[in-house]
Amino acid sequence: MAGPLLQRLTDLAVRLLGPDVAQLSLVGAVQTAAVVSGPGAGPAGAELPLAESLCAVTVQAGEPLVVRDVAHDPRIAGRSAAASGAVGAYLGVPLEGLAAALCVFGAAPRDWTDRDVAVLEMLAECASSELRLAGVSAESEASGWRWALAIDAAELGSFDWDAVADRLIWDDRLLALYGWDRADFPGTLDALIERLHPHDREGVVATINTALATGDGFDQEHRVQPPRGEVRWVRARGRAVLDDAGTAVRIVGVAHDSTDQRRAEAQVSRVLESMPAAFFSLGRDWSFTYVNAEAERLLGNGRAELLGGDLWELFPAAAGSDFERHYRHAMDSGEPALFQAWYPPPLDSWYEVRAWPSDEGLSVYFLDVTERHRAEEATRRDAERLALVARVSDVLSAALVDRRGAHGALQELVQAVVPDLADWAIVSLVEEDGRLHDVASWHRDPAARPVAATYARLRLAALTSTAPIVDALATGEITVVPDMAAAVGNGLPAGEVREAYWVLDPGTAVALALVARGQVLGAMTLYRDRGRAPMDAREHELLREVADRVAVALDGAALQEQQRRMAEELQRSLLTDPPESDHCQIAVRYVPAVQAAQVGGDWYDAFRQPGGATVVAIGDVVGHDTVAAAAMGQLRSLLRGIAYSGGAGPAGVLTDLDRAMEGLQVRALATAAVARLEREEVDRDRGETRLRWSNAGHPPLLVLTPGGRVEVLATDRADLMLGVDPATSRREQVTVLEHGSTVLLYTDGLVEGPDLPLDEGVARLVGLLAELGELPLEQLLDQIVVRLRPQGSEDDVALVAVRLYREDAPGPFGVGPDGWSPGR
Repeated sequence: MAGPLLQRLTDLAVRLLGPDVAQLSLVGAVQTAAVVSGPGAGPAGAELPLAESLCAVTVQAGEPLVVRDVAHDPRIAGRSAAASGAVGAYLGVPLEGLAAALCVFGAAPRDWTDRDVAVLEMLAECASSELRLAGVSAESEASGWRWALAIDAAELGSFDWDAVADRLIWDDRLLALYGWDRADFPGTLDALIERLHPHDREGVVATINTALATGDGFDQEHRVQPPRGEVRWVRARGRAVLDDAGTAVRIVGVAHDSTDQRRAEAQVSRVLESMPAAFFSLGRDWSFTYVNAEAERLLGNGRAELLGGDLWELFPAAAGSDFERHYRHAMDSGEPALFQAWYPPPLDSWYEVRAWPSDEGLSVYFLDVTERHRAEEATRRDAERLALVARVSDVLSAALVDRRGAHGALQELVQAVVPDLADWAIVSLVEEDGRLHDVASWHRDPAARPVAATYARLRLAALTSTAPIVDALATGEITVVPDMAAAVGNGLPAGEVREAYWVLDPGTAVALALVARGQVLGAMTLYRDRGRAPMDAREHELLREVADRVAVALDGAALQEQQRRMAEELQRSLLTDPPESDHCQIAVRYVPAVQAAQVGGDWYDAFRQPGGATVVAIGDVVGHDTVAAAAMGQLRSLLRGIAYSGGAGPAGVLTDLDRAMEGLQVRALATAAVARLEREEVDRDRGETRLRWSNAGHPPLLVLTPGGRVEVLATDRADLMLGVDPATSRREQVTVLEHGSTVLLYTDGLVEGPDLPLDEGVARLVGLLAELGELPLEQLLDQIVVRLRPQGSEDDVALVAVRLYREDAPGPFGVGPDGWSPGR
């Protein structure tokens, strides 16, 4: 049952949350892994007892189950996942209204964040919608069969036989009818056959084989010989269920005790007149021999007109129809017929008909099922409407999530509504300049698509103020155009737009505005060719629902883009340009996260201490919100003030910063790295510079030597993050740099993500720095970002690069290396 959308959802869970496994589990008698993704995933369809299932706990709780350490969580104690150690951490979300859960888990314990839970809840909501939508059409078909099979039956029992596994499931009524207790029921087809009357076994087996071979329904009656009690008649109706390959894999249906009905048929002549169902009998010459009162009413003729009259002469519309086909087949074959058919005016009704042949002719029972048929048709139309709306939502969401923008989303939209609602369509968008532009078109005929695109490119400039789209934009209502030639075509100016229109030659059209929160965002115009009926009221309602979905999606995308820009501007406003220096070049970059409003805590700084040493720093506050950004601003300002006023080395600066955070109650956790470039007189004589650095849990600094070798500045054991323990001892290291060396500081968003483990990311960065090290510094940073994060990062990224000028080369302001003050 794993449809492509459900598989995409579990794949997306793996990409977004980074677990070993993402799984959609169905919880019934056992847990079934319906859809699985991830490097540690087992096979789809695997079953697990409920007593061992973590997803069963999730479904029973009715809320997210967050387990950091499976082995030590009392809620799931005793389950095999806890005892075996196969699962270290688990996060599951129940699917609303369904016995199912979407979960992710991995082999190692993990601290799940509120964001992890929110992401999985969003994916679970999409999975729930997809499962409900997938069930609409199947449930509609099953409902139709249950309705048809149970219409004249009472005390029905249901059966379901899995032909592949030979597993027969009965409800309690059938178990009692066949003389079994549930505990004793073998649940196989052979057990059923053994309990039948010997004269009926061959017929029942033949009926089952025919249903499996043809996939058709059946109506069969047989006798049952229970161990205790009298022989009973049972009437069973059902049909085969086919798999995707068209092979019958199961038979489902209903059955009831027909013993009393059999007895009553012997007395049918006394009750026919009073029976509520219409009934008539035909001789073998097709003349009416009996008609009851209900048949008179439904057929619209009295007995005087009907009795002795020829069926085909009295009801000429029946000739050549389903009525004649089924009646003649029943008469010729001796087999009963059960069918539904429509008879045109003056009856203008749908009938459910049962035709029973005999030596005398044909006995026909029939019911007027027009209202039921209309209800089923309405259900089918509703299912189609839901499918179209869901398809539109899917394509819009996919386009916006993939960052194809509004234009890409609207192109997907027109392809979704054609040809279901129109033969071709154009979608317009109010752009940032406030003007309406046609941005997407589509035609059901591939050969006509270039012509439709030409018309879409030229039509707005050629339309008059009375054009339908203008009226739709002004009123916000659906504008119906019953005659496109009169409304638009005849008024177009000569030239390419008029030629394109008459090649397309639409018959009718509707136009409506895309409005969200009272603001017009665009418009849709849908055209139908002359040979197709205009849209009816039901289709207008569907179109309005589609337009509302589109408008909300566009509005949401615009708000997200606005938030993203605001977030980026806020983050950049908290950062400053690096200082200009005569002894080194400093370049910085800040790249915001791809998600809207993901204001991050990444920051950098570069400044000179009063003694002349250059200090560079980089850090990352835990979190992705405005609180993290505010904390980042505080930490950056504190560090700058401490380093500038005190003149301490990197370890001292980080120690004082940690203490200041404690004293000033700056509630944050952060990583940081501080480096100071120093040069004493003896260093200048040797053409060297000392890099004094200290690292508080941050990714390691990298140094590119003039010879092209990359050094990773790291210690055997990393110092604690800031904000954990202000009394911790911090270490300081010194690295000697040659002139022409490049030092790179960066945040983890560059080298770590769901698609990139930290160690692998650092290794790739080392390789890139060695490969691209000859590039100018600004270009080097740009290329590193592009090569490591071509699609952007889910986390923001900050970088600082320092390149020492060569000893024999002057700085950019004409001052050579001798102009550099010592660091102490």
